[in-house]
Amino acid sequence: MAKSSDGSGTVIIKKYANRRLYNTETSSYITLDHLATMTREGRDFKVIDAKSEEDITHNVLTQIIMEEENRGQTMLPVSFLRQLISLYGDSMQSMVPQYLEASMDAFRRNQTQFRQAMEGAFAGGPFAEIAKRNMEMLEAAASAFKPPRTAATKDEAVAETAPRNEVEALKAQLAAMQEQINKLK
Repeated sequence: MAKSSDGSGTVIIKKYANRRLYNTETSSYITLDHLATMTREGRDFKVIDAKSEEDITHNVLTQIIMEEENRGQTMLPVSFLRQLISLYGDSMQSMVPQYLEASMDAFRRNQTQFRQAMEGAFAGGPFAEIAKRNMEMLEAAASAFKPPRTAATKDEAVAETAPRNEVEALKAQLAAMQEQINKLK
């Protein structure tokens, strides 16, 4: 990891009164999109108010979430937001941050395990052969949409109907594969 201005590995971002963000590691001005990218990359940063030197990381991260939500791909359901708001001032409020953090950690672990299981399943296991056959059938199905030729012989006429049968077989195999994926969940 690149060295930060405070030597801890944490990149210090200064926010000025004009709302500009200054990355002290790269000596350049950045945007909230840059901070979102750093977050996705797992980079640790701290945002401080340039005048008061107050840590405002929480506020800036919340602002990033609001901008992401406003872009149309909402991740936070309205019912969740209402429940979260209702917990402010509640006697359980102090427990919510630890609970949410533990829940997100568990979600990340499950997500990683699921990805690894899927990669392993398609890398030579029983799904590898199914995937190979499905690709062959998809290619055959695609050839069914080529302009028809006049069938000169009975054998050619049978060959023309074969892709339709393969499409049906493909549908059956896809259904079986979906069933196997559901069992993995």
